[in-house]
Amino acid sequence: MNAITLNPFTFARGRFRQWWQSRLPLSDTITLTQRNVYILPTRPGFMLFATLVILLIGSINYQLNLGYLLTFLLAGSAVVGMHVCHATLRGMTMKLLLPDAQFAGVSATLSISLINERNATRHGIGMAVLDATHDDRWVWTDVPAQGSAMVHVAFKPEHRGLHRVPPLTAETRFPLGTFRVWTVWRPAAQVLVYPRPEPFPPPLPPGEPRSGGGGAARQQNTGEFDGVRAYRRGDPLKMVVWKKAAKADELVSRDTQQAQRFELWLDFATAGHLDTEAKLSRLTAWVLQADKLGMDFGLRLPTQQIKPDSGEAHRRRCLEALATC
Repeated sequence: MNAITLNPFTFARGRFRQWWQSRLPLSDTITLTQRNVYILPTRPGFMLFATLVILLIGSINYQLNLGYLLTFLLAGSAVVGMHVCHATLRGMTMKLLLPDAQFAGVSATLSISLINERNATRHGIGMAVLDATHDDRWVWTDVPAQGSAMVHVAFKPEHRGLHRVPPLTAETRFPLGTFRVWTVWRPAAQVLVYPRPEPFPPPLPPGEPRSGGGGAARQQNTGEFDGVRAYRRGDPLKMVVWKKAAKADELVSRDTQQAQRFELWLDFATAGHLDTEAKLSRLTAWVLQADKLGMDFGLRLPTQQIKPDSGEAHRRRCLEALATC
C-alpha cells in the first residue's frame, strides 16, 4: 500500500475532490457568480481574527473606549475587505482560446482571456493549472475596467495522444490578503500531443520506385534518399535544399525528374527494431526532417496510409496520424 492509502484523511479528501470536480460542467467559457466562487480566510486572516478577540477581551476587562474603537475599526475593515475580495472575481468572464498541438515533453501553453464588464479595475487576479506543483505556476494580472486581459499558463503532457485540458483555478487576495477567493474551472477543450521526436534519428530511408517506374532509388553513401541535382539559374528558392547545400558547399536543388520516378515513404514497418513508441518517435523526426527539406513524402502506419505530398497541411496530417496511432 502506498502512503496515500495509509492516511485515511488524505485518501478521503482526494476521493471527495475527484467527486466534486467531476460534477463541475465542461465549458470553454465561464462567468463567475456566487454559485462558483468560494471564499475562506487566509492564515493572516485567522491571525487578525485572533487579534480582534484579544483586543475585545482586553477592552471589556479594562473598559477601554479606545480599545473598543480600535477593535471595531479593524473588524469593519476586515468585513469591507471580504466583500471587495469576493467582488474582485464575481462577475468576471473567463474564455479559453483553442490550444495548439504540441510535442510530448514540451509545455503546452493555454491562453485565457479575462473579460471585465464593470466600471472598476479588478486587481491581483492569479491563474494556474489546478494540480500543478511548481512554485512559479501562478500568473498574476490586473483586468482593466470594461476591458480584458490575456494570461498564459502552461502544463506539460508527457504522452502522445489527445489530452483534455486540465482543470484551471483563478484566485485573488486583494485588497488586504486576509481572505482567499477562488474558483475551479474545467475547460472542455482538448490538446493534441504529437510523439516526441527522436533527438538524433538516422538518415531518411531510400526512395521507392513508383508503380511501373522501374529502377532503384539513388542513395548517398549514408543511405539517405537523394533526389537532388546541381542548382540551375532560375530555380525557385523553395527548390533549393539548404541543408545539403551547407554540407556540399554548393547550391543543390530538388530533382523533380527523379521525384517523378521515386517516392519517399516513411514506413512504420522499416523504422528499425524498436518498440512502438520509439518507432513513432523516429517517424516523427523523419517527418520534420523531410518537411524541412521540402520533400514529398508518404507515411505508412499499421492503421492507415497517407499518400506522398508536401506542405504544412500534409505535415500536420502526418503528425496527427502519428499522435493517434
